[in-house]
Amino acid sequence: RLCLQSLWDFVTAKEPLIKSPFFPVLFSFSAYMAFCLPYIALDFLSTRLPNLRKYKIQPQNYPTLGMMVPCIIQSAYHHVVLIFPVTFLHWYWRPMNLPVIAPELPDVLLEVGVCLLLFDFEYFLWHLLHHKVPWLYKTFHKVHHKHVSTFALTTQYSSVWELLSLGFFAAINPVLLECHPLTEMIFFLVNIWLSVEDHSGYDLPWSTHRLVPFGLYGGAPHHDLHHLKFKSNYAPYFTHWDKLFGTFTES
Repeated sequence: RLCLQSLWDFVTAKEPLIKSPFFPVLFSFSAYMAFCLPYIALDFLSTRLPNLRKYKIQPQNYPTLGMMVPCIIQSAYHHVVLIFPVTFLHWYWRPMNLPVIAPELPDVLLEVGVCLLLFDFEYFLWHLLHHKVPWLYKTFHKVHHKHVSTFALTTQYSSVWELLSLGFFAAINPVLLECHPLTEMIFFLVNIWLSVEDHSGYDLPWSTHRLVPFGLYGGAPHHDLHHLKFKSNYAPYFTHWDKLFGTFTES
């Protein structure tokens, strides 16, 4: 707890901002864009630097500025027009309580891990259903597959239904587990980062799937193959559900 208390004290010092209805939208969009920026820079640099190009999963395909800008505009629009009203209602019905004491580090690590596993399972079922039912795919999920070669900003390039569904899964799990607000924030950051990394289009030496042993985590190559082939690798992060359901394809 001592190692997190100073961090939590720093967070609670901004209590008026954190308790405002604007904070969830600012937090989400700022984190998303901050995580996308290194990959945006990499997209522009790797076209000129062969040493970087070797990490591109589909080196024949690079996003242009004309492809990136609509993704940014759509994400900003969704945050303002869709996510803000939802978070405002949540702020009105369930005001945030900021306890004085920070959570203990083992509890944070365990609960963030459980939230990720729950989200992975929920997304897998949602994703599989929206690929197996043609009407669901055409009506709601097809827009996310506009880009066969993914780049970071395609992470949130999706329909309204998809955005709200996955946002609901991410938001409800910490509530069900009664997580500390700091744990909830850390989970949101980790979830956003892993989603962006999944869509980055790069297999870097320090990518998450290289740090997790035994092929338990698919990472960017796993999800990139899903966008390329459409009929496998439905889980966003881990590989066990695809292996269990026979939908796993080696990247």
